[in-house]
Amino acid sequence: MRRGSKPKGKVRIQWSSNFAYAIGLLAADGCLSKDGRHIDVTSNDYDQLENFIKALDIDVKITQKSSGRGYTSWHVQFSDVLFYKFLTEIGITSAKSKTLRKLDIPDEYFFDFLRGEFDGDGHFYSYWDKRWTNSYMFYLTFIGASQKFLEWISQTNERLIGIKANVIFCKKSKVYQLRYAKESTLEIINKMYYTSSALHLRRKKKKIDALVVPR
Repeated sequence: MRRGSKPKGKVRIQWSSNFAYAIGLLAADGCLSKDGRHIDVTSNDYDQLENFIKALDIDVKITQKSSGRGYTSWHVQFSDVLFYKFLTEIGITSAKSKTLRKLDIPDEYFFDFLRGEFDGDGHFYSYWDKRWTNSYMFYLTFIGASQKFLEWISQTNERLIGIKANVIFCKKSKVYQLRYAKESTLEIINKMYYTSSALHLRRKKKKIDALVVPR
C-alpha cells in the first residue's frame, strides 16, 4: 500500500484533517461496492458531497440519485482499488451498516473523523426544560445501526478527553444512539471545531452556533 502519493489511484492516502473528515463521512454515509473497487457516498446535502470531494482532492461529479420511491438525493461514485483496500484495512467493509466496529483512526485525527461522522449521522438539539426554572438543555448525538461502532466512539472519547456516555437502543427508530449532554457536548464541539477553517457542514455548525448558548 502506497502512502502519501497518488500515481495509481484517485485518492492520496495520507492522514490529515481533511482526509480523516472524509473517512468520517464515509463511515456515516458511504458504501463500498462488492466489486472491490467502487466507493459511493449518498447524501441529501449537496454541500456535504462538495466537502467530501474537497477533502479527498478528487475530480468527480455529483449526480442525483432516485430511491425508487419518489425520493431523490445526491451522490458521488468513483473507482479506486487502492483506496478501497485501505478502507477495508481500517475497518470499513462493503456491508458496514450493522457490522461496523472499531476503526483504525490515528488519535491525532480522531476529532476530524468524528466531525465527518457527525455531519453524516449526528444531530444537535436543545430546549428549555419546563420542569426546572432556567434549565436550558442541549445534546449532541450520534446514531447508527451498529452498537459496537458507537461504543468504540464512546470509549475513544472517554480515553482521549475523559467524558463518558452510554449507547442506548431506540425502539421507535430501531437504531442505536450515543448521546452527550451539556458540558460533555461543549467538550466535543470544541474538539471537533477546533479551527474555523476545518471542513464542516455549514447548516449543522450554524445550528450549534445559534442554539448552544440561549439568547
